[in-house]
Amino acid sequence: MSYSTRQIRNVALAGHPGAGKTTLFEALLHAGGAIQTAGSIERGSTVSDFDPIEKDRGHSIDAAIASTDHSGIHINLIDTPGYPDFRGPTLSALSAVETVAIVVDADHGIDHGTRRMMEHAKARKLCRVLVVNKIDHPGARLGALLDKLRDAFGNEVLPLNLPAEGGKRVVNCFTQSSGHSDLGPVGGWHQKIIDQVVEINETVMDRYLDVGEAGLQGQELHDAFEQCLREGHLVPVCFVSARSGAGVRELLDVAETLFPHPGEANPPPFMKGVGANAQPITSTPDPAAHVIADVFKIANDPFVGKLGVFRVYQGTVMKDTQLFIDDGKKPFKVAHLFKLKGKEHVEITQAIPGDIAAVAKIEELHFDAVLHDSHDEDQIHLAQMQFPNPMFGLAVNASSKGQEQKLAIALHKLAEEDPAFHVEHNVETNETVIRGLSDLHLRVMLQRLKDRYGVDVTTHPPRIAYRETVSAHAEGHYRHKKQTGGAGQFGEVFLRIEPLPRGAGFEFVDEVKGGTIPGQFLPAVEKGVRQVLSGGAVAGYPMQDVRVIVYDGKHHPVDSKEIAFVAAGRKAFLEAISKARPQVLEPIADLEVTAPEQHMGDISGGLASKRARINGTDSARGGEIVVKAQVPLSELEGYAAELKSVTAGRGRYALDFSHYEPVPIQVQQKLVEAWKPRHDED
Repeated sequence: MSYSTRQIRNVALAGHPGAGKTTLFEALLHAGGAIQTAGSIERGSTVSDFDPIEKDRGHSIDAAIASTDHSGIHINLIDTPGYPDFRGPTLSALSAVETVAIVVDADHGIDHGTRRMMEHAKARKLCRVLVVNKIDHPGARLGALLDKLRDAFGNEVLPLNLPAEGGKRVVNCFTQSSGHSDLGPVGGWHQKIIDQVVEINETVMDRYLDVGEAGLQGQELHDAFEQCLREGHLVPVCFVSARSGAGVRELLDVAETLFPHPGEANPPPFMKGVGANAQPITSTPDPAAHVIADVFKIANDPFVGKLGVFRVYQGTVMKDTQLFIDDGKKPFKVAHLFKLKGKEHVEITQAIPGDIAAVAKIEELHFDAVLHDSHDEDQIHLAQMQFPNPMFGLAVNASSKGQEQKLAIALHKLAEEDPAFHVEHNVETNETVIRGLSDLHLRVMLQRLKDRYGVDVTTHPPRIAYRETVSAHAEGHYRHKKQTGGAGQFGEVFLRIEPLPRGAGFEFVDEVKGGTIPGQFLPAVEKGVRQVLSGGAVAGYPMQDVRVIVYDGKHHPVDSKEIAFVAAGRKAFLEAISKARPQVLEPIADLEVTAPEQHMGDISGGLASKRARINGTDSARGGEIVVKAQVPLSELEGYAAELKSVTAGRGRYALDFSHYEPVPIQVQQKLVEAWKPRHDED
């Protein structure tokens, strides 16, 4: 069907693993008529989990996109991975939608992934909907779950519909004021949600008090409801059973009548300019305006080539039009334009504001690239999204001689697809190091490396992403002087260093007076400093949270060269670090362990032996407890196997990066002794 921006709804399904997101994705596509039969995870026949690794493992690894039409609206759905190990693609998808439907398992209730996605969506100012799945499961205590959702996320959590007849169907409690449900009379919940909706808008509230609910126009309620979603004043709850179909068509109806279209939701956080000079701008969903689109997903297929998936915010992308990438001077031609249906590419002629589309075989495309058709839109970008810090590392080498280049290209392609997967080359050790969010994340990437690109690798044990910093002020000085006949080398640098707050990064400050170091040589001094920052000074790990102030020096009118000031800057910085009480920092992870209550003692004792700080425990359903702790990442090697052993396979855990803090003195001594610095002689 043809559709306008007002008829588009963009919805991401997110939440904890096992909640049923992929099954609901299939049910929605089937109910909307996009597919004839809903696929099955067990049979490996779903639209979204089409990757061989996803089929083999039985869960999503990448975000998958498909669309369906329902009652005159066009719904773009994105199925996102639930496992925290694959959070990069999940967070990327949030930049393309107005609404996030956070799926909750009726059996297991609120879990780590539920809280995390509620926080991410709120921070991004997206509209949030809680979808309780599996409502027809025997023993599901839906009333208690609704109470827990309201306790966890506030009184703005209110049901739009309620389960009835043991979860065989749902009854609308927003438009209906009478009737009965599995959670009791409909009237009480109806009054609560109406009161919540009308109080957001003063005009609607006054009319409601004057004429009552019956006197309100349908558009008035819709506008107030949409405002509630946009401002976080309401988080509606919808009940469904993706397996039986109960509540699925009703969820499509909710999307049609109540979810915001791209012109209604909070405007995307676009910026124009560079660095501190960047200013917020507002895109307008006008199909006749200049094009602004953002690439939120990159996929590399050995047969199709690079696929860039983008959301159009302004203007219309037409087949055969010319688009610029970021601030590029040379445009590319949109030879083919696609809508996605899982792995299928359906060719289309145009993509209007609010729509999601894709182009193929454009090598310059990258994640978060802005596509536009006029240089008036140069220097436009979305506000940077915060992705989790990849804490786990493996050093990799090609198993066969001659495959080094192939390995480098393949790793680059994998890193393009996942913003939380990084590839580094350690000059000091001449190693290629891959970093991800967990051991599982890295294993999946290595499997893709072999299956997709035919590259076998050998690996070293996981490397922890330690960092270095300083804890005191200090000064450093170095004079670099070489005379080997003819022109020599000369450069002298005086600098001081200061610690910065944790997480502040690095600052380079020029306080040179009187031209004692000519301006053209200051970048060389900074280059020398950055060589130490990247390679480390005490244990071989990158340095952070330090300010370097260059305040004096000397030069020679003939012998001063860039190479001399690089060396002087590096050596002066190293001298200052040696006097500034250098520290090695280790990553600390937020750990949440869920296990049967009888294993509490074993879990607590095991964590205590790992230098963990236990922050509290909560009771969960089914006699389970949730232990929350902060643990040094270095202590968690092999923890999955240990937890499995002490809980007979019934324990599970989730990790999030928290912060860096200094390692104990004895640990720092071991790391320093293990490092064999190989600084080049000047």
